Amino acid sequence: MVSHAYTVAFEGVSARTVEVQCAVAPGLPAFAIVGLPDKAVSEARERVRAALNALSIALPAKRITVNLSPADLPKEGSHFDLPIALALLAALEIIPDDAAAGTTALGELSLDGDLVAVNGALPAAMAAAREDRMLLCPRACGAEAAWVGATQVIAPRGLGDVVRHFTGQTPLAPAEPGEVTQDASARCLRDVKGQERAKRALEIAAAGRHHLMMVGSPGSGKSMLAARLPGILPDLTAAEALDTSMIHSLAGLLDAGGISRTRPFREPHHTASMAAIVGGGRSARPGEISLAHNGVLFMDEFPEFPRTVLETLRQPIETGEVMIARANAHVTYPCRFLLVAAANPCKCGHLGDAGRACSRAPGCGADYMGRISGPLMDRFDMRIEVPPVAFSDLGLPAAGDASVTVAARVADARACQQARFADQPSAHLNADAEGAMLEEIATPDTEGRALLARAADRFGLTARGYHRVLRVARTIADLDGADAVALPHLAEALSYRLTGLGDG
Repeated sequence: MVSHAYTVAFEGVSARTVEVQCAVAPGLPAFAIVGLPDKAVSEARERVRAALNALSIALPAKRITVNLSPADLPKEGSHFDLPIALALLAALEIIPDDAAAGTTALGELSLDGDLVAVNGALPAAMAAAREDRMLLCPRACGAEAAWVGATQVIAPRGLGDVVRHFTGQTPLAPAEPGEVTQDASARCLRDVKGQERAKRALEIAAAGRHHLMMVGSPGSGKSMLAARLPGILPDLTAAEALDTSMIHSLAGLLDAGGISRTRPFREPHHTASMAAIVGGGRSARPGEISLAHNGVLFMDEFPEFPRTVLETLRQPIETGEVMIARANAHVTYPCRFLLVAAANPCKCGHLGDAGRACSRAPGCGADYMGRISGPLMDRFDMRIEVPPVAFSDLGLPAAGDASVTVAARVADARACQQARFADQPSAHLNADAEGAMLEEIATPDTEGRALLARAADRFGLTARGYHRVLRVARTIADLDGADAVALPHLAEALSYRLTGLGDG
């Protein structure tokens, strides 16, 4: 007799169904797991054996073979413990075979039979729903998996609870979704003294998801401004929250099963490796750009990142997804993020201060910013200089709009864009518009075309730069509540492009 249970193998945010077949046959006593298991899966037999012994279930003196099908798909992770145990219990006729066959299971077993939390419960629940199966997972993962809503989630504490549930002794109630959490630590823009132009640029970037580069001397407030960006972004929609949480579930970042509606804000250190930023490693895990999906990726000290790391950002910025190709895995992760970069103007940071600049000025500034390639700099929609704030201004009362007020304007502008792109599956915000779609929504008038022509002749505006100016101008018009892009909108958009920071 061959019993069946089901689990999943992860390929990025996708969960592929894996059939767990278990056969108990006469022969020399053995317990073998086949089907391309990794070391953690191969060791499952010892954990399963110990967990069954803890329940006073002795394995028969027969040959036990567990096959993980499809056999050519690599199986990685300790979450295979529970489905292997489930198939074995069915083969031993301790639980009904049809109950095991109608279940997708994942979970790690401790030696005393308790179930340990594993990553990926949310995408596993999505896979179970597609196959019309129930999901069985550890208690700690139940609230997370229950967010899918399209399948029943049973979350026992240990293997004993699993046996009692399937034999009808003590049925378990379905798990309930965790709490929707909101980050109450958002900082207010009014805390930033001065820097009105930078605040305006931050509002435009948030409204249209335009990538922003800030260059200024140390202490001018670049990091302070970036930290306040989450406070002016609208909450994640239900679909966005689920999409983002799928990635965070794989990375083990969901807290107690709760799904957050606050947009992610990731700020990796400049010593981060390429695998940490774009994803990779032994199991092709998601990187910072994917963990920032639907949110903000803030890269401080931008020129200090390794050149190879920076160059890997070019394609994800354009496509909104990254493919991690390794010898044993080809995985695609979504990564549609708002990139905010901050940099000093030179190595010492005081290029604009004649009294404090080093002896190599101004050549050191060109060398330092030259670490950022032209094609990468061209992908920033907006580039601004953040001057130092005068000491006398630090004692002035807070000025400008609070984050709540700015957030309301950003939300209105985004609502306008979502209505505009309602019939466009490839575009959601102005930053996504391209080709004929961009020409339709942001066609400049005669005066605007003349202004753009003069800018192109004088500053060498590239084709990509031209389109990004149109996108920013469309967002500025949305913030103003204007139906068409006018000359003032184009002029302001150009002012954020032609700043001397890699014009074009």
